[in-house]
Amino acid sequence: MANWESYMVERAQAYKPGQSATFKVSRSKIDDFVNCQRCFWLDRRLKIRKPDTPPFSINKAVDELLKKEFDTYRSKQQPHPMMIEHNISAIPYEHKNLNQWRQNFVGVQFLHKPTNLLVFGAVDDIWVNDDGELIVVDYKATAKKSEVSLDAPWQVAYKRQLEVYQWLLRQNGFKVNPTGYFVYTNGRLDPEGFFDKVEFRTKVIGYKGDDSWVEPTIIKIKECLESNDIPDPSTDCQYCKYARLRTELTLNEMGIKTKKAKT
Repeated sequence: MANWESYMVERAQAYKPGQSATFKVSRSKIDDFVNCQRCFWLDRRLKIRKPDTPPFSINKAVDELLKKEFDTYRSKQQPHPMMIEHNISAIPYEHKNLNQWRQNFVGVQFLHKPTNLLVFGAVDDIWVNDDGELIVVDYKATAKKSEVSLDAPWQVAYKRQLEVYQWLLRQNGFKVNPTGYFVYTNGRLDPEGFFDKVEFRTKVIGYKGDDSWVEPTIIKIKECLESNDIPDPSTDCQYCKYARLRTELTLNEMGIKTKKAKT
């Protein structure tokens, strides 16, 4: 069994303080930690997970088709027309581990020895420029009337995602350009009907990443995992707000019923 396969078998196990075994932390779990340490602690220590959101099947289909499209140019070692259109001097990067780097629960991996945490994340694509620097690329899909951008406050999660990928590749010894790209496609809402197809407009949006926050966050994650104290909830965590309000309501109702039973 390959190392990454054994890690996949172990990925469902809760963290045990003081454990000597390597513990996997995905890119998405890092983001969970940044958003709310309490939710992260409950998930990784007690396996109490937040409610799952429905799978975005259309987005997954767009991801798969974009990969096939860019792979066509990868096999030719030629720039994709989008690169030419946006004056990006690069071609899709060819590497023997690319399929592994794209695979969920595997991805690009790095064992952070000070914490014994195996950090990983599955990239959508990697390009390489004329200087041999790798360029991290992430595909995004949506459907809205306005133009796509990276200006919304919640899209900081997209930026952190790209920065974690940049950090992982650098830890693996690759030269990485600080500027990555989002291939962001938007389903058009202006056509007169569906007619068994959705038309998209695609933009390539550059973003200059800064991964200096990643390693300090990994160290804090380790400290959180080792602690037996439940962290405070994030002030803007909707899951924690819901849990608190529901608990308060439930206890109030139980108190009312108890008082009625005594009278």
